[in-house]
Amino acid sequence: WEFNGSFYQPSAFLMMGIPGLEALHHWISIPFCALYLVALLGNCLILFIIKKTQSLHEPMYYFLSMLAVTDLGLVLCTLPTTLGLFWFNMRRIGFNACLTQMYFIHILSFIESSVLLAMAFDRFIAISHPLRHPSILTKTTVLKIGLAILLRGMVSLLPIPFLLKRLTYCGKIELSHSFCFHPDIMKLACADIKVNVFYGMIILLSTAGMDFIFIVLSYILILKTVVSLATKEECLKALNTCVSHICAVLVFFIPMIGLSMIHRFGKNVPPLINTLVAYTYLIIPPALNPIIYSIKSSHIREALLRALRRKKD
Repeated sequence: WEFNGSFYQPSAFLMMGIPGLEALHHWISIPFCALYLVALLGNCLILFIIKKTQSLHEPMYYFLSMLAVTDLGLVLCTLPTTLGLFWFNMRRIGFNACLTQMYFIHILSFIESSVLLAMAFDRFIAISHPLRHPSILTKTTVLKIGLAILLRGMVSLLPIPFLLKRLTYCGKIELSHSFCFHPDIMKLACADIKVNVFYGMIILLSTAGMDFIFIVLSYILILKTVVSLATKEECLKALNTCVSHICAVLVFFIPMIGLSMIHRFGKNVPPLINTLVAYTYLIIPPALNPIIYSIKSSHIREALLRALRRKKD
């Protein structure tokens, strides 16, 4: 503990694995390793295919590249502490290291939310204004959107580590997960955390909350456009281009909303449920997104098959 008058700050926190199953951590690490491996290889493969395939150099796949980079970032943020705990029982994480990990986890989560919104906008323009799509979403425009998404996440979350550093901590230093999460850390403080709660809620609603609302509005407009199409075949073809994105949105937002609700209102929720929802939120989307897009996108699938044939030859 660091002491400065009446101000107390822990030098480190203790991370938790899966409550009640500590003796099985080595076995539990096997599916986690598999998910991390799928996420790393899958997203790297998506990036490689998009870079090497000239026909995929268009807005939809540029945004998919941003999603893959974000997913890789999320995996690399949680992998060291999660596997370190499961394999070697390394529970200790320094106070500043914990705040750094928390900052990047939250930034990458909000960036993923914003990228999914950008992808919804891309689908809306492609379906509602197909002839104007190339002129509206140029490479420069996509780059500007990417930079705006990055700056939005970085600036909006910048005060969070400083709001946590100003608090006095006492008593418990055990986190609920094998990674650092803002609501989890602030609950360990024995000071007034109203500012942290209020700011965290405002940022969540103004970023991920607004992103989700605009994604829903985008699909309402897409459905209105699709319904007006002349033939059933055109309607199905237009909707088919959105299936993979809808799956990615559901895989990301459902666990995110669940985890936020548990941390804020789920005082009586069993710790095991809290832990499973947290892991689902941070590990499942990076592993599933490349699989979803590889299965549903014929362009990526064909590019992947061509790459495999070249290697065989």
